[in-house]
Amino acid sequence: MSKGPGLFLDIGKKAKDLLTKDYLSDHRFSVSTYSESGVALTTSAVKKGGYSSGDIAAQYIYKNTFVDVKVDTESNISAILAVTDIVPSSRTLATLKFPNYESGKLEFQYFHPHASLTAAVGLNQAPPVDVSLTLGTPTFALGAEAGYETTSGKLTKYTAGITVTKPDSCASVILGDKGDTLKVSYIHYLDQLKRTAAVGEISRKFSTNENVFTVGGSYGIDSLTLLKLKLNNQGTLGAVLQHEVIPKSLVSISSEFDTKALDRTPRFGVSLALKP
Repeated sequence: MSKGPGLFLDIGKKAKDLLTKDYLSDHRFSVSTYSESGVALTTSAVKKGGYSSGDIAAQYIYKNTFVDVKVDTESNISAILAVTDIVPSSRTLATLKFPNYESGKLEFQYFHPHASLTAAVGLNQAPPVDVSLTLGTPTFALGAEAGYETTSGKLTKYTAGITVTKPDSCASVILGDKGDTLKVSYIHYLDQLKRTAAVGEISRKFSTNENVFTVGGSYGIDSLTLLKLKLNNQGTLGAVLQHEVIPKSLVSISSEFDTKALDRTPRFGVSLALKP
């Protein structure tokens, strides 16, 4: 793939991941194994409250083809087939689900040094259509996406965004929810490995005059341990502590509580991911 501006969904993703990824409120356990034929098997279990569920997933990569099949304890089956370079500098993805087969979709992604394009269509009798376009370079990019409902003939969504990326920082502005939400984010890395960083995000919802301001960051305590924190103006404080117990295997402990209601029980989450 060419080194261009990236996909539209990448705008603001770095700041979003730092503020949301790994913040858990449940207990998760997963084990991955790899066969000599190149098949990766992952077994996962999740316990949330009094409810437990699990799944097993198989991934296989052969040349320019990637296959991912997952089966869970509720007999749901999902599969992703991705093929690169059917057309040069492109990726084609097919997502299938059973028994909810109407949620499947076919997506085409095209990458150019100064643009990227995605088009996705649902695999049902009245398929929704999503299209996005991003223009620019790896340093500066602007883009837009839209969703169209074929049954009603109406736009279901339209979003626009702009991002500026430097080696040690990234700033993004996204106007979404049909122009009702404005989100501005900024992330700054404080070390070359990008393990220590500071991030801020402001979200404004015009219809309700609601503003949410969130600050956070990550700190690499050592080469194996990472601490993440976040706090918003509504008083929600979250923390994540990750430690690499053995190479590629992480244990994550997460907690979140309301600083304006300290009598409430904090939420805790634990994740253990073992990989060979």
